[in-house]
Amino acid sequence: MTDFILTLISAALINNVVLQWPLGVDPVINTSREPCITRVQLHALGMATVWVMFCSTLLNYLLYHSVLVPLELGYLRLFVFLPVSVMAIKPCVSVLSRLFPRLSFDGFQLLLVSNAGILGLALLSTQPDKGMLYALALSIGSGLGFWLVLSLFHDLQQRIQTQDVPLPFRALPIQLISAGLMGL
Repeated sequence: MTDFILTLISAALINNVVLQWPLGVDPVINTSREPCITRVQLHALGMATVWVMFCSTLLNYLLYHSVLVPLELGYLRLFVFLPVSVMAIKPCVSVLSRLFPRLSFDGFQLLLVSNAGILGLALLSTQPDKGMLYALALSIGSGLGFWLVLSLFHDLQQRIQTQDVPLPFRALPIQLISAGLMGL
């Protein structure tokens, strides 16, 4: 149980998917560019990302260890994990829509498909000498870390918009500098 908690905290705060491994940086930058996105929509995207990361990692882990490893086809995991991860997004979002009818999950499917962290976690969870508990802790922790960075980056972007930023640093350069400083 200690390994589960340490992996969860490590994936959320230290080995963050967005800051340490730049796997999920595209949805973070795309949502921060839209000034009309509300705090509720931001948290709905974070919740959807956590749920999709959990479900996709669980499905891919089970598929890898029950089908690919016994058939000695482990080298095909990328070609199997990518379609499974993409196909898991729509059912996960529809389950969240039913569980939380007040939140709007419309329009998040493209951001979830472009999130490379989902596929990256599926590949990381199949490391040798790691179990299913590690994979689940990694997926939940990475999803929570993504949610945290998404919220912090959105707040930071709102502050940057009100400041006088020099012309060469406006838009993407200041976003990347901010992400680099957050990573430190």
